[in-house]
Amino acid sequence: MNDRVVFHDFHPAPDDLRAEVLAGLAAPRKYLAPKFFYDEAGSRLFDAICALPEYYPTRTEIGILRQHGAEMAALLGREALLIELGSGSSLKIRVLLAALRPAIYLPIDISRAHLRHSADELAAAFPELEVHAVCADYTRPLRLPIAAGARPRAAFFPGSSVGNFDPPAAERFLRRVGEMLGSGGHLLIGVDLRKDPAVLHAAYNDTQGVTAAFNLNLLRRINRELGADFDLGAFRHWAFFDDDRSRIEMHLVSERAQRVRVAEQVFVFESGETIHTENSYKYDVAGFQTLARAAGFKLLKVWCDENHWFSVHGLIWDGA
Repeated sequence: MNDRVVFHDFHPAPDDLRAEVLAGLAAPRKYLAPKFFYDEAGSRLFDAICALPEYYPTRTEIGILRQHGAEMAALLGREALLIELGSGSSLKIRVLLAALRPAIYLPIDISRAHLRHSADELAAAFPELEVHAVCADYTRPLRLPIAAGARPRAAFFPGSSVGNFDPPAAERFLRRVGEMLGSGGHLLIGVDLRKDPAVLHAAYNDTQGVTAAFNLNLLRRINRELGADFDLGAFRHWAFFDDDRSRIEMHLVSERAQRVRVAEQVFVFESGETIHTENSYKYDVAGFQTLARAAGFKLLKVWCDENHWFSVHGLIWDGA
């Protein structure tokens, strides 16, 4: 690892994965948390998804950042402690760093290998930047491992990952982010918007099957890390848009009646039964602003692409 990068490892313990997986599979409607997608293989598959022609969110958000990055940087302020939540491969932050010039960059991601690699690359590309990489589950309360001092705090949360939370959970999560930033802290957040369901369906059911491989890799990870015996050939990817809830749902469908052993427990699947692996809520601009206000943020600015498919919101925390 680059010796200019300080690495803080708060990666969830194996027992956390075990407890959450067993609880999800024992639920009346089986589910698994989407944060567990991102082992090393899952992170690589997600990077591949982002490059697919059907998957509009990444390129659309990057287009917004490129067009309005200087204005966003001015809103966030220079010489800040900049926190990136779910940094992944850090493609998007590169658009902002040159204009923003933060004093400290603190990416947080649950995928240890992916985080190390991206932090090394950013430290090499921006040699004046102080980088503190934090391997952690950002969906849980987190104490920052460094003191910001008198520096302003700002956070960048791209990719519309806020859509993975149900709205009440999203509000609670945003309030925790605001409390971490403190009064006057800024948040720049990407939010996917409602659109033609056919566009949404294509984005989560790509013709190359990369999203299906990403979804199924979750079972492969459980097999490897928890000694499970999922037969990946006995499950298939299924994603659809629920218009009433305004969300994409991703599931893994059992193709036959079967029994699966996970960490010495046995789970029974009926033919056609699913494991719910992800939600991705789609907002309208006004709806997300209402959610942000309820969480204690005040809207400063919103930017959208010309098709109105994606939005980036500039917010300030006032804790109200």
